[in-house]
Amino acid sequence: MSSLFLIALFGAAGLFWLDSARARELANAISRVSCEQRGVQLLDDTVAFARMGLRWTRDGLRIRRMFRFEFSAEGVGRRTGYVLLLGTRLERVELDLPSGDDAGTPPAAPRHPERKVVPFPRDPRRP
Repeated sequence: MSSLFLIALFGAAGLFWLDSARARELANAISRVSCEQRGVQLLDDTVAFARMGLRWTRDGLRIRRMFRFEFSAEGVGRRTGYVLLLGTRLERVELDLPSGDDAGTPPAAPRHPERKVVPFPRDPRRP
């Protein structure tokens, strides 16, 4: 009886591992296509597992996974995006793009390129 339980346990663990690998490959492809569509560069060419949970749907109990990825909108900084999958169905893709800014355009040039220090206002109470 205990050997049958162990076989079932290892079988379930193997199926979970295969399902997780398939979800990760799907999240990689979705993040790559999303970055190409928005004109940004996917960094590290991969996603990272962020969290997992269970959710009831009309089709029954499904595993909900979140994968994070990093991209660069201007070629210098790193921004974060995520892919949310419910089973193998895409729920949402979100990229942390600057609001009101087109991701494909480079950042505006500084007003004073020779100044590399941002001046801070002085405290009026100090001489």
